Amino acid sequence: MLALDFESSPGRPVLAAEPDLGSLLARIGRGDAHALADLYDRTSRIVYSLALRMLGDTADAEEVSADVYNQVWRTARQYTPDRGSPITWLIMITRSRSLDRLRLRDSRRQRETTVDQIPDRPGDAASAEESAVLEQRAKQVRKALGALPAEQRQALELSFFNGLTHTELADRLGEPLGTVKTRIRTAIARLRAALKDEPGVAQ
Repeated sequence: MLALDFESSPGRPVLAAEPDLGSLLARIGRGDAHALADLYDRTSRIVYSLALRMLGDTADAEEVSADVYNQVWRTARQYTPDRGSPITWLIMITRSRSLDRLRLRDSRRQRETTVDQIPDRPGDAASAEESAVLEQRAKQVRKALGALPAEQRQALELSFFNGLTHTELADRLGEPLGTVKTRIRTAIARLRAALKDEPGVAQ
């Protein structure tokens, strides 16, 4: 069975068959950053499009997408087929992260309209604590992306958020394909290191 494809976009790759995605997840689980970059190429447009459709905001969709692949990097070894196909698993993570972001938005709006309101019920306190964790996590992702060298951040954003393949990215930047791939792998490794021990970031 094939997952969603991009046949309507000439020159862009069709998403790989599910078994190929499964093998990529297995390699990611063994710490293969190149496999994660390949997974970006094959699935990032679906992840970003779903996040954008749910959130309606490009900045939020970009942050959620970054959070999704950070979680994939950390938890790929835990993936098993009984969780669904690889693309279904990615979609579930994306939906979960997007819902987290929507809850964070609602909490922010409530704080803006209710000044100095102190929660007086356990459920209110739990919601406030959850929102604080989600907001902290979003700040950590933004901080980690912002700390990347400009060339690495540009390559990652064009590949990840704009959906460019490595070949398209090399053409856009006028640089060798190998250089672009190395730059993205290095950026991924830096993000992982920056977020590894941060509190509030999913392990």
